[in-house]
Amino acid sequence: MAVMEIVEHPAQVLKEVGASVEKFDADLEKLVADMFETMYAAEGVGLAAPQVGLSLRLFVMDCVGLKLVAANPEILSAEGEQEGEEACLSVGKIHSPLTRAARVRLRAQDVRGEIYEQEAEGLAARCFLHETDHCDGLLFIDRLSPLRRDMVKRRFQKMKKWRQG
Repeated sequence: MAVMEIVEHPAQVLKEVGASVEKFDADLEKLVADMFETMYAAEGVGLAAPQVGLSLRLFVMDCVGLKLVAANPEILSAEGEQEGEEACLSVGKIHSPLTRAARVRLRAQDVRGEIYEQEAEGLAARCFLHETDHCDGLLFIDRLSPLRRDMVKRRFQKMKKWRQG
């Protein structure tokens, strides 16, 4: 296993709709293991393939006791509403309040290609939506008001300049 580099906004791969996962083989198993290791190293709860530079419809998550691999994710239903802080490893973990659905039903394929459905509430539901958005070429900041999005982008740019010292 290896920790991969996390791609940051405004990289083009983060804006692309990912290609469907078609091969469920040892290469995919290695990629998934590397994505989990990368996510844990970055102290995240979810990580999508575009965040490691791969334009694929694939994410991993380990959030409030729900650990899964989702290839070719599809949101089947989203109900209710929850307010909460959201952040992203590709935006320097800078957070902002964002309203999301409170209950979500996801259909996806596991690492062997088996189709499954999973329901989640609260933070796990937010994670389903956030990571599926990555597969669709969206970042959480794309769902913010223009003013709030600009504030997050400015904070992120300031943080990047500070890191580069």
